[in-house]
Amino acid sequence: MGKFVVICALILLGLFAVFMINTNTTKVKPATENPTLNLSSVSPTPTPAIINSMSNQTPSPTSKTNDVSNGVTAVIKTERGDIEIAFYSKDAPNTVQNFVQKAKRGFYNNLNFHRVEDWVIQGGDPLGNGTGGGNMPTELNNKPFIVGSLGVARGGDIKISNAAQFFITKKDSQFLNGQYTNFGIVTKGMDIVNKIEIGSKILGISI
Repeated sequence: MGKFVVICALILLGLFAVFMINTNTTKVKPATENPTLNLSSVSPTPTPAIINSMSNQTPSPTSKTNDVSNGVTAVIKTERGDIEIAFYSKDAPNTVQNFVQKAKRGFYNNLNFHRVEDWVIQGGDPLGNGTGGGNMPTELNNKPFIVGSLGVARGGDIKISNAAQFFITKKDSQFLNGQYTNFGIVTKGMDIVNKIEIGSKILGISI
């Protein structure tokens, strides 16, 4: 009788152990949290110093003189020849006034073109290396940057342009539209623009 009780107890104990093991293995463990990493893309502001891959566009003809306001003109005298400019006085009055005043007092005399690429020439830096010239407010307008457009260099802040450095586009460059001050157009001398090399001097600018 005693052996029977012991055997029954062992059987019950074994069944209980099996039940507990099965119960533990069937429990669902809580899922591990997967944090989400949000990535944001940043588009750099285009500037003449970094944009050249977009410049292989079909050149547009130079603007007609009736596109120019107030009849204010200038001649940029260079070692290679003369470049005639007509200004957009109504569209960028402060920029035109700044350029004209500097030209009249001889600011640009003997400065050089420090940057020349297949689509643009840039000069007017008193330091000659692209780092000088001071600041002035940008004057955006609806004039498109086409062949021969006269623009103002600037850094990363679209609201602030350089007070001295200017550039002339050698190709259709409408990717600059709405990004830079466009204050004039070459009316004669694009062949001279295309001859300018790095270091070519501005002999003077007559208004």
